[in-house]
Amino acid sequence: MQKNKSTRELACIAMGAALIAACSWIAIPAAIPFTLQTFAVCLVAALFGLRTGLWTVAVYLLLGAVGAPVFSGFKGGLGALLGTTGGYLVGFLFTALIVGLAVDRFGRKLAVLAVSMALGILACYAFGTIWFVLVYTRESGAIGVGTALAWCVLPYLLPDAVKIALAALLTGRLYPILGKGGAK
Repeated sequence: MQKNKSTRELACIAMGAALIAACSWIAIPAAIPFTLQTFAVCLVAALFGLRTGLWTVAVYLLLGAVGAPVFSGFKGGLGALLGTTGGYLVGFLFTALIVGLAVDRFGRKLAVLAVSMALGILACYAFGTIWFVLVYTRESGAIGVGTALAWCVLPYLLPDAVKIALAALLTGRLYPILGKGGAK
């Protein structure tokens, strides 16, 4: 039985990492284009729970770190991961941690999903913005946190709210179909 569970968990991790990669390549045109990465991270963490959700995001980041073009714009490599916006990618781990912990502890009620996903995205924003300020300051000169927030967070608040709503609703529909045995 343990072998079947680990095989299922590995399959979920692989499919989840592939989903995040595919969603990173989907760019929605707008004044500032955005991808569906955060949607996929929230969905995977909500469906898989803490352990498998974290492993899924870690595998996605490792694939990108070794050069697979899994990040937005078909980018990959340490340069993409350690660049100015790399903190938002690493911040996906915090999103998966918060959402996964919440669903494991409190279940998959719509309110739990919405609040945990919002908190997870906020943690990602916080980590990514600090990273952005540090890397940008080192490479291009000093920048204030307010400016970084205006460039990197404010334009994404509404699209991320829509992605959170969609991921929460989709989790409610998909989780019963995928089986409550899940990939915990």
